[in-house]
Amino acid sequence: MAGLWRSYQVLMSKYPWTVQIVTAGSLVGVGDVISQQLIERRGLAQHNVQRTAKMMSIGFFFVGPVVGSWYKVLDRLVVGGTKTAAMKKMLVDQLCFAPCFLGAFLCISGALNGLTVDENVAKLKRDYTDALISNYYLWPPVQIANFYFIPLHHRLAVVQIVAVAWNSYLTWKANKM
Repeated sequence: MAGLWRSYQVLMSKYPWTVQIVTAGSLVGVGDVISQQLIERRGLAQHNVQRTAKMMSIGFFFVGPVVGSWYKVLDRLVVGGTKTAAMKKMLVDQLCFAPCFLGAFLCISGALNGLTVDENVAKLKRDYTDALISNYYLWPPVQIANFYFIPLHHRLAVVQIVAVAWNSYLTWKANKM
C-alpha cells in the first residue's frame, strides 16, 4: 500500500491535472459499482455496466476538471493556511460551490440517462433538496480538515477518497427513477 501511495505521489507531481481527473473518474465509477451492488443489491448478473461507464464519464469530464479547478480558484479567493482561512474556504465551498455543483451533477446524469428536459426538472425538484441536505451532513467537517491540513495538489484526492461513499449515494440518487 505504501508503494502504491508513493507511485501516486510521483505521478501527481509529474502530471497533477491528469492524475486528478483519472482519480475522480475512477472513484465515481467505484461509487456507482458500490451503489449498484451494495445499495441496490443488483448482483453481478444485473450490474448495469453502461450506467457505470456513464457515471465514470461524468467523473472524468465534469467532476475531476470542475472540482480540481474550483480548488485552485478557492485557494486564490481565500488565501492562507490558518484555521480561519480553512473555515472561510469551507463556507464558500459549501454555500456557493456545492449547491451549483450538485444541481449540475444531477442534471448531467439525468441527460445522460435520456431524460427529457421536463423529466430532468421534475427529478431535480424531487432529489435536489435531499442531496443538498445529505451533502451538508458529510462535507463541512471533511472540507475544514481538507483545507487546513492538505496541500492544494492533494485536495481532490482526499475529497475523492471520502467521496467513494458520497458517490455511492449520489449515483444511487442520480439514477433512481
